Amino acid sequence: MPVLRRSPQEARVLLSDTSPYGSRVLDLECDHVATAAYLRRSDGSTVAAAWVANHQNAPYHADLARLNAGLVPAMPAGRTKHPKGRPALDARSLEVVWFEEGDGAALLEGGQPLCVVPGWSDMDRGVPGYSREAIGRSPLAFALDDEIEHLGPRILQAQAFWDWRRGHGAWEGFQQGVLGHLLARLGPGGYYWHDIGRQGRTNAEPPAAAAPATQPLVGVSERPPRDDRTYNLLSTVGMSCQRMPTVELYEDNVGEHARIELVVATTLPSQRAGSIFPWLAQYPWRAVTSFAPGDNVKWYHQAQTFPLGPRWEGVLLLDDPNRLEGPNAPDMAGFSFGGDPVQWLWLVPITEAERQFGKEEGPDALIERLAGEGRSWVVGD
Repeated sequence: MPVLRRSPQEARVLLSDTSPYGSRVLDLECDHVATAAYLRRSDGSTVAAAWVANHQNAPYHADLARLNAGLVPAMPAGRTKHPKGRPALDARSLEVVWFEEGDGAALLEGGQPLCVVPGWSDMDRGVPGYSREAIGRSPLAFALDDEIEHLGPRILQAQAFWDWRRGHGAWEGFQQGVLGHLLARLGPGGYYWHDIGRQGRTNAEPPAAAAPATQPLVGVSERPPRDDRTYNLLSTVGMSCQRMPTVELYEDNVGEHARIELVVATTLPSQRAGSIFPWLAQYPWRAVTSFAPGDNVKWYHQAQTFPLGPRWEGVLLLDDPNRLEGPNAPDMAGFSFGGDPVQWLWLVPITEAERQFGKEEGPDALIERLAGEGRSWVVGD
């Protein structure tokens, strides 16, 4: 796709909106000729773009001079509903609706979809966003009319999700649902760390607090040892409140794979082991990615700072910890949210060499290797 970027001489930003997770920005830029929407990373680099409208007579062919000059592109006459152009957009009539996953957004004009840049739009792959003004498919935009039966419900679902999320008692109700599930599966709770992105902590199951300005809100609940268990269990509370980004790029049935919580079993002090979660709990939405069984994630800092011990440099995510040595793992299944089942993924620390082996040979080979070495899913010193 041609590079759609602003002209410092002419283009102006009509609207700029940051996703609730802080990882994407939707910029709407215009000049006297045309308007385009740009989905950008937080560092300003462009992920995807879509032409939105012309405001003058459309050229018969792509205006390469404008493209080469880095100006907002004009759609050729045969690909726009308004070849003579339409009036400039009024920012007061515009609204941005972010998808629940945070990897794409819709632009509404007067409450109606005008442009959609979903998570699968990708400038590097030549896949633009969708525009109501576009006809057919071009490198600048695909026709929104052709996909509105699919994208229209997505927009309504996104609006409903954020309306609910901002509503009174939304977080409290979700939180208590997860804690009730953990109580039934793992027994009474101990410490609870509230909003681990801010390192808040209380020593009891919490009265839920208001959501912070940036999502997602995630806590950690401790389940101490008891008669039939010699180790602590630490579980996130809040990751499954929103679907992870990018799942639809890899899975046909998104709902079965989109919601997770993380859990670690350990004999380490809870405060030490729990410090693994501020790194991982918001990772999918910050990095615009997803976690799946068998994934491994590299620690971002020096090995000696790794919370689960200095010999480790990453984690393996397991959906079935019983594939490794150790006592029978508790069954965490049975909780759902938004009509989707929630999957608990277990954290097992690994070395960098093991992580590389898993990347090269696949997760099953790595799990078999760890099991053959007697590695336990319960983390200790």
